[in-house]
Parts: sequence; C-alpha cells; structure tokens
Amino acid sequence: MSAPSLAQHAEHTQDNPPANAPVDAIAHWQRLPADSLAGVNTDRVLWSERVPGGGHWSWRVKRGTALRFVALGPDANVSLVLYAAHSTLERYNMPDSLKAQHTAHYRRGHVLMSDMGRSMASFTADSLGWHDPLGALLDAPTMQQRFGEHRFEAHRNGMHRSGKDGLLIEIGKHGLGRRDLIAPVNLFSKVTVDEEGRFHFSRSHSQAGDYVELRMDMDVVVAISTAPHPLNPSEGYGPAQVGVVAWHSGPALTDDFCRTFRAENARAHHNSDVFAL
Repeated sequence: MSAPSLAQHAEHTQDNPPANAPVDAIAHWQRLPADSLAGVNTDRVLWSERVPGGGHWSWRVKRGTALRFVALGPDANVSLVLYAAHSTLERYNMPDSLKAQHTAHYRRGHVLMSDMGRSMASFTADSLGWHDPLGALLDAPTMQQRFGEHRFEAHRNGMHRSGKDGLLIEIGKHGLGRRDLIAPVNLFSKVTVDEEGRFHFSRSHSQAGDYVELRMDMDVVVAISTAPHPLNPSEGYGPAQVGVVAWHSGPALTDDFCRTFRAENARAHHNSDVFAL
C-alpha cells in the first residue's frame, strides 16, 4: 500500500490544531446557532465540542465554569451524570434534588444537589423549561429490540450504542464502574406522568437551536451520552448531535437567581461555598 499523498494528509488533519495553538483552536462554538449562544461571554470560552448523536464524552470541570448544551437537531437527548472531583463517592442525588425543590422536572433556577447536600450544578439558562430527571437510560437489550444491532465491526460510525453503555465507558475513565452509575438527568427531554402513574414522552419537545446551561458549583466530573431517551417512541435510531460550550462564568453571587430560587437552594449553595473555602 502506497503512502498517503500530502493532499490526502492535509485533508485528514485540517481540523487538528498545531502544537502551539490554543486549546479550542477549532472553535466548534462558532459553528453553533447564534441564537443558542445568547448570554455566553465568548471572550471567556474555554473549549467546545460537537458530540455526535449516540456519542458520549466526559470532562473534569472546575467550579465557576458554565456548560452550555445546544441541540443540533430535533428530539435531542443528553443523559448527564455528576460526581464530585475531590471524591467520586459524592455524587448527584436525584431523590434529594427533587424533594428539596418540590419538583418532578428541572428548569432555570433549579440546582442538582449531591448526597451531601451541596449544590453541584445550577440551571442558569434554558430555552425549554422542562428537563427530565425520571426517565433513566436506554440499555442495550431495549435498544437492540427496537432498532436492531449495529456493531462497530460492521457499521463503523453507524453503530448503535446505548446511553447506559456510553456512560459506563465514560465513568470508567475516572475509576468508576457499574455500581457507581447513577440516575441521570435527561436534558432536552420531557416526560409527564398521568393519573395512573404511567410515563409519557413528549415528542418534538426540543428543536434544533434549543439550549440549556449548567454552571458548576463544585469541581466535578461530568459524563454525558447523546443516545436516545429510553421512552422516545421513534422507530428509527437517529439521535441528534449536541454542541457543548464551556466558558468561565464565575461562581454564584449572593443575588444569583438559582441561589435565591428556593430556601433549600440557598442552603445547598452555602454548603458548596463553605466547602470551597
């Protein structure tokens, strides 16, 4: 087999930044819909990504960093889990977060609390007003039953990967395993409950350009999967891409909207502030 030509080499490396370039030399955020970046201080962007549908990623993120997630297609879903960076034994606690805030869904003003009563992240911006904390994860058996099996060996980048498997891969990079996988927050997805206690998925809840922003109130490990929501009744496997922008927003001020949203939120923010001293 002959060596690739210079032209072929340039074609495959055009998005690779040179060694002396800034971290976000590709500037993925500049390719996102302009309306979805409202309120982002673009002078303080730290990095950005475009995560393919059905993909997964993870980051270690410092307190005072905001992550803006942008749907790049309809019915996007981002299954997100949080672990404290100082000790991953502390992690997002869904029951405590919902109970303390008297809610069954998340929107701007809500916070994600740890099992130690600290605010791990706050919903500081949101174009939808509803994000699902109850619908759990798409697992491999359910995915294969509904969409068929598409393995990497045969389908390459067209493979199917479940949300559960994607998150297990990501948290495994941080020394965590199956027993550490917690209930996620499903950003961009809406699930309602009827009088019989049955869950109902709201189709077309999110469209391309919708966004949600989480400010990190502690140093955290964030892992995401962009696989479909397990209750999405779509007959085909076609999850939307999602853009991610990280920027330095600074920690919550004393009059921060999320801090003052409820008394329980103020206590959770206080606990995070004291821990950060």
